[in-house]
Amino acid sequence: MENKIVGAIFCFMSAVLISARYISAAIFMSGAASWNATLFAAGLEYVGPFLAIAAGIAFIIGILFLGYGLYQDIKKIKK
Repeated sequence: MENKIVGAIFCFMSAVLISARYISAAIFMSGAASWNATLFAAGLEYVGPFLAIAAGIAFIIGILFLGYGLYQDIKKIKK
């Protein structure tokens, strides 16, 4: 049961990190006179890849914990 909770927390952390990336880019671009996709992509480049990489790692860890927790539950049921 604890593994599934930890997995869910890591997946939530991944969502927060991805949100932080886009919010950071939006804050960086808040002084722009006009918005378009090209300017926002430049804002995302300014933020850098760290948040996206951290979110991907957290998501993978979360999925692994969720899978292991489900595996343990299925193993208990089969006994």
